[in-house]
Amino acid sequence: MDCLSSPCCNQLWTISIWRLPTKSSPEKGTPEYDELMANPDKAYLKTVTSQFLAVLGISLVEILSKHSSDEVYLGQRDTPDWTSDAEPLQAFEKFGKKLADIEERILRMNSDEKFRNRYGPVKMPYTLLYPTSKGGLTGMGFPTVSQFNLKGL
Repeated sequence: MDCLSSPCCNQLWTISIWRLPTKSSPEKGTPEYDELMANPDKAYLKTVTSQFLAVLGISLVEILSKHSSDEVYLGQRDTPDWTSDAEPLQAFEKFGKKLADIEERILRMNSDEKFRNRYGPVKMPYTLLYPTSKGGLTGMGFPTVSQFNLKGL
């Protein structure tokens, strides 16, 4: 059960579930190969993930991708008195400012018309590398690793 609480293990398990129902190409001379030659559409549909496994996989990815409202993100601390040493506090503050600059740069690039991959007809901004997020399924933000149980790694 320790492995299921580890983010890396969760990702590997999620990837594995997508590979579960796939089949390799049939060998010449087998009944599956004859069916492929006779009706390729039907043979192809037999290789597609079942509806149950597709919903299971999508649900799993959604659950693992949601942010809780009390998450602490990269460059943040849940308690202000995590250390009393001045040098680490200054370095951490500098790191937080760099992360804020990165987020501002991403926002600026998202509104720049020369980046067609971000400012195309759909107008869907790039958010994956935002350092912060809000709760829910957002597609942005890096929670700190200290929150996770890493015993399974």
